[in-house]
Amino acid sequence: MQSSPDGRKMRWTISAPTLVIVLSSMAGGWLLQEGVNRSDNVYVRVRVLQEVMERVQSNFVDEIDQGSLYDSAIDGLIRELDDPHSSLIPASAYEDLRIRTEGEYGGVGLEVSHRGGYVTVVSPIPGGPSERVGIRAGDQFVGINGVVVDSMETNEAVGLLRGRPGTEVKISVLRPGIDDPIEFTIERDVIRLKAVPFSPMLEDGIGYVPLRTVSETAYDEVRSAIDSLKEQGLRAVVFDLRGNPGGLLDQGIAVTDLFLEEGQTIVETRGRARTQNGLYDASFPDRYPDLPIVVLVNAASASASEIVAGALQDHDRAVVIGETTFGKGSVQSLYRLTDGDVLRLTTARWYTPIGRSIQMEQPSDHTVNERHVLSISGQTVRSADRNGRPEFKSFSGRVLYGGGGITPDLFVTPELLTPTEVEGVRGIFPHLGGFTIAMFNFSVEYLQEHPELEPGFRLGDSDLDHFFNTLSEVEVLISQEHFDGAERFIRYQLERDIAMRAWGDVGQFDQARSYDRQLVRAIGLLDGVTTATELLRAASEAESDRIP
Repeated sequence: MQSSPDGRKMRWTISAPTLVIVLSSMAGGWLLQEGVNRSDNVYVRVRVLQEVMERVQSNFVDEIDQGSLYDSAIDGLIRELDDPHSSLIPASAYEDLRIRTEGEYGGVGLEVSHRGGYVTVVSPIPGGPSERVGIRAGDQFVGINGVVVDSMETNEAVGLLRGRPGTEVKISVLRPGIDDPIEFTIERDVIRLKAVPFSPMLEDGIGYVPLRTVSETAYDEVRSAIDSLKEQGLRAVVFDLRGNPGGLLDQGIAVTDLFLEEGQTIVETRGRARTQNGLYDASFPDRYPDLPIVVLVNAASASASEIVAGALQDHDRAVVIGETTFGKGSVQSLYRLTDGDVLRLTTARWYTPIGRSIQMEQPSDHTVNERHVLSISGQTVRSADRNGRPEFKSFSGRVLYGGGGITPDLFVTPELLTPTEVEGVRGIFPHLGGFTIAMFNFSVEYLQEHPELEPGFRLGDSDLDHFFNTLSEVEVLISQEHFDGAERFIRYQLERDIAMRAWGDVGQFDQARSYDRQLVRAIGLLDGVTTATELLRAASEAESDRIP
């Protein structure tokens, strides 16, 4: 139980412990009976396993370490679960992980998950070291500091990525559509980010609140941002969860609680064990009753941010616009074992209030042709993928879709590149590490030469020609054909980078607004809308995009 800044008791705090310690014992002898069904008798199976171990240890032609045999058996058991989030963490590695997690540590600013056999980037944390060098959602790790990681568990890869702030880590990743790995060098940093870095008032009383991560201050920062906007005449809000990798469950519940009525379900957990089943409900009245809300999401919105979007959509409290979210909806528990190792086991899944599973079970079935559909930021665009998805009804009777992730009410693509532009961008991707360094150098030089620069500036053709000529200085060999084909992508990246260095997050946001189709659609949908009911009606009359 904890209190909110305005004195309200916050009953949504999670009571289950983070670390579950299981001690097991077995008394009595082995149950060995004639005619006992071997598949149903766990004791028989355990004894058979022991016998196999003993025979191999004593009679196999080569000498075998018994400890490694058991480790292999455990690894095989966990692998048979076919769950990327379950793993065995050795005692030494777990202790190191605990120290680095609870203390100050250096990281690269990534949310990762295991997908398609690789440790895969869910989302780079906005403003973090990885985003600055050009890491993108969907990148798949194949090497970290020379260690091959294409078959490594997620927690092992994370351990290699972490380290002392200021030190460097060299990584190689596969990117959809690129044949060879892309190399990056990232300088680790202490990851401290504001959950809501800024919250401007846009036109016509529409506020913009970007929630970058569901951190320990997310509730306070979202509440403070909206309260401040209300003092400025707020009549509607765009709540941006794009690129939000998630974070703390209790903060995700608390943020959602701001917009629902007391007693309304926020999220449900379901597992085989009764102790893993639970409902998390809103504890207070809606703080902003009838405020029209549009939630923006994309394929890099994950975990706790999906809980927020799903609950507001189910209760018809907001209209969700953008792309289908990532689909990270499983719960992991930690079990301390006899020898000090820790079993990390998926024990439940998250479900939205109407029963939609957030977990994406078959992510490969919900993508588009990744060789051709890229946004102007270079990010792969996920399709609407409604075909074959189970249908659900919201609490007001609207049709919503399950099947993993949160499918938006209105599928709206970001600014897309043409096939010719995509080919140009793919010619740049293999050199992205050096390209990013060249972009940094160009931005610094450009700001020095243009001290009078104002938001809304545009780079001219001569500026791009100069940038192309500087690429050779950092040994980035991009053909003129690829550079010309990717001109719009390059201009977008340079202008955003210059704006970020000149005016920070707000300046970068203002500079890129003209390219943001999803934000433009949200503002258009809110035009003239004064209530949540009117917003739902407007959304039902609108049309989703279709990827060409």
